[in-house]
Amino acid sequence: MKTKLAAATLFLSASLVSVPAMWAQHGPPPPPPPAGQRGPGQPPPGQRDPGRQGPGGRGGFSATLRMPPGRWWDDPHLADTVGLSPAQVRKMDAIFDSARGRLIDLDTAVRKADSGLQTQLDHDPIDRAQAVAQIERQALARAELEKANAAMLLDIRLQLTHEQWEKLAVQPPPPGR
Repeated sequence: MKTKLAAATLFLSASLVSVPAMWAQHGPPPPPPPAGQRGPGQPPPGQRDPGRQGPGGRGGFSATLRMPPGRWWDDPHLADTVGLSPAQVRKMDAIFDSARGRLIDLDTAVRKADSGLQTQLDHDPIDRAQAVAQIERQALARAELEKANAAMLLDIRLQLTHEQWEKLAVQPPPPGR
């Protein structure tokens, strides 16, 4: 019981620290529009704004690089819809294959950091300094994974023409997403 309470307290504390810092950089989020109305700059219901979000995106830099999951270019229907050439597919395969090993290693590092934090939170009493140090390691591991993934997605994006990127942006998400 004490462990769960300590974990919840630690999570709440981290949240309380990060939200004001985020607002200091970007300002508080705008209030939601009234029911049934769109906010400024929002596309009509059921449509995405490819100029601002990119395929599958939710805003923000890394979100603009979001694409369908996995090797989406291996889906013949999607590749044909976007208009990929065989040379583009080969290049995307090479980019994906060259990044794969590092992404696996970085994912392993994130899992190890997660496990280390859980170990710290399972102690009774929790050593706050050690837990905070582990949170830092966890955050750094996650950041490295995000940067490597974003770099790979950027390299894949660079293989597409602007027209292809726009075609990809309007594709519906795969089922179950």
